[in-house]
Amino acid sequence: MAGHNKWSKVKHIKARVDVIKGRVFSKCAHEIALAARSGGGDINMNARLRAAVDNAKAVSMPKDNIDRAIKKGLGELGGEAIQEVTYEGYGPSGIAFIIEAATDNLNRAAADFRTIFSKNGGSVATPGSVAYQFDRKGEIRVAAAGIDDDRMMEAAILAGADDVQSDESEHIVFTSPIELAAVATELRAAGFTIASEKLVSVPQNPSVVADPEIARQVMKLYDLLDGYDDTLNVFTNFEVADEILEALEA
Repeated sequence: MAGHNKWSKVKHIKARVDVIKGRVFSKCAHEIALAARSGGGDINMNARLRAAVDNAKAVSMPKDNIDRAIKKGLGELGGEAIQEVTYEGYGPSGIAFIIEAATDNLNRAAADFRTIFSKNGGSVATPGSVAYQFDRKGEIRVAAAGIDDDRMMEAAILAGADDVQSDESEHIVFTSPIELAAVATELRAAGFTIASEKLVSVPQNPSVVADPEIARQVMKLYDLLDGYDDTLNVFTNFEVADEILEALEA
């Protein structure tokens, strides 16, 4: 049961800052719309939609926004349909990136991602040339406050999870993709409050960046990709050595 790498913590601090900025509401709305479009507007019959709505509630997204996103996905509000698309690319030193996006303009999004990569020492890759380096998993996050590691591990395994990683701030429960909804349901029934529930791409062999300049470049690229309006998730195989991250933060 390994602890989290420091850069992983930084990424999730950035995610919490996004809540303050309001950007996270847009990402939640896109995910809700996609889920409704693919599986219908009934959360009792659409596990992906239930997860998307639960994630939105966890960041205090207003009910009106949630309802509007569902209607958008069902085509009840008009306008261009939101489409789901995945881009793959390489950054400085061959660091791998997978970007999941939701957009109403595929040509614009593709051009924008190409520009972000090319201006920051990287390039867009052909589909599949990056994804094979990652494993697809279900991920459930639970705040660590009041829940010790052993209790979380026992509950998660009994619910059908594959693994748990814990640190002082949170527990991350990993499942097979098809078991994500079932494990989340079991954990909620056991009294756990889930902060987020989603499918993720986990690198098989993380690449530790030990050069400060490369670390700075890769982190900038990550921020630009993650900050793009149509981005839902960014997955990458890089980790930053603690001493390098501390030097960059100084």
